Amino acid sequence: MTRKTRKWLIISASAAVLVTALSFLLFFNAVPEPMRVAEPLADVPAVDSEEFRHLQTVTLGGAVVAGNRIEIFENGEEIYPAKLEAIENATRSITFETYEYWGEEIGADFAEALASAAERGVSVHAIFDYIGSIQASRDKFDRMEDAGVEVVRWRRPSWYQLSRFNHRTHRKLLVVDGEVGFTGGANVADPWQGHPDDGGYRENHYRFEGPVVAHLQNAFMQNWLNARKKLLYGSEYFPLLENAGELEVQVVNSSPSEGTHRIRLMLLLAFAGARDNIRLATPYFYPDDMIMDALLDATERGVEVDILLPTAEHYSTAVREASRNRWGKLLEANVRIHEYQPSKYHAKLYIVDDYWVSIGSSNLDNRSFRLNDETNAIIMDRELAGTLASQFDRDLERTEGYDLERWEDRAWTRRFLGWLTMTIGWHL
Repeated sequence: MTRKTRKWLIISASAAVLVTALSFLLFFNAVPEPMRVAEPLADVPAVDSEEFRHLQTVTLGGAVVAGNRIEIFENGEEIYPAKLEAIENATRSITFETYEYWGEEIGADFAEALASAAERGVSVHAIFDYIGSIQASRDKFDRMEDAGVEVVRWRRPSWYQLSRFNHRTHRKLLVVDGEVGFTGGANVADPWQGHPDDGGYRENHYRFEGPVVAHLQNAFMQNWLNARKKLLYGSEYFPLLENAGELEVQVVNSSPSEGTHRIRLMLLLAFAGARDNIRLATPYFYPDDMIMDALLDATERGVEVDILLPTAEHYSTAVREASRNRWGKLLEANVRIHEYQPSKYHAKLYIVDDYWVSIGSSNLDNRSFRLNDETNAIIMDRELAGTLASQFDRDLERTEGYDLERWEDRAWTRRFLGWLTMTIGWHL
């Protein structure tokens, strides 16, 4: 090796070390630390008090909007026709965002509906999470794009932005003409079709009218701006909206880029404000220790807690066992865990004290709390809470209870698999 070559290698190595050091310095100083609550919440007012309402509004950063109407849809047999009808009736604009999108039946139906809307002059903008739509055939995207739909494949992974692989949009949003908004748990894929008795997923979705629709539209616009660097702001997206009902709604958006983890904070507040009962329905249950402790604290105050989950056969085995490894303390504290039998349970529904309700896209897991873009709506209304509590109770009739004895008797192989998976618990 010549002296000149040796000198070049030393300079190159030194430059690499310097660049690496500067990169680390920049990362740790320029990237904000997540603003996560790290201490238990104590002395939180009851959820049905004005003090709680005020606390929730200011800490979650979204206005409570009055004058809204909600319509509840169960399962794909009700959800998809309602959304497709809204798309077919659009005259000015459609904004659409989903996590999973695939399937030769319902995926094709939505591609055709969105394309047809664009062909008749409607401004159509669609965000599909890249990982969630990776199974979709290219012809569906071609059909939409050829018709004039502006399509975004959200966070396509790349070697220089590996975080894109882990940070997904999990939002399910459809806003038509800025006047009608949908959100809930349903993706757009064939397994969601039909009824649970016929193998379709058990799911909930919601249609909103009234001023809150502008806030659902804003949730979409956050990601559209992020993806396209373009703000859609005309009256076809944000018309002045008149009151359509009596409900007050607060939209809560959570995103890893903001570091605020608002969905997690929303639940910590609600659990700390519970006085009588907590009903939780979720397809994925792997919350962090503080959420678990908040549930245990609630049981110590005499709050009854019911958690409705899918059965083992409708769950990723490794994730299920990691979750189940943590159920012991909950079961010892008399938390009731129920497993839905007919089909995969995919609804996301949180009810506290038959008054506070949260509906939307988030699961009860760390992915929803830390890694995904999520949108939920909070509604504090006894009539709506009663309706959804009755729905929850009807689903309970089709479950089997999971008790402490079953938990203690599970095989060591299952425990070990769960322990292995728990090592990546922050990503579950």
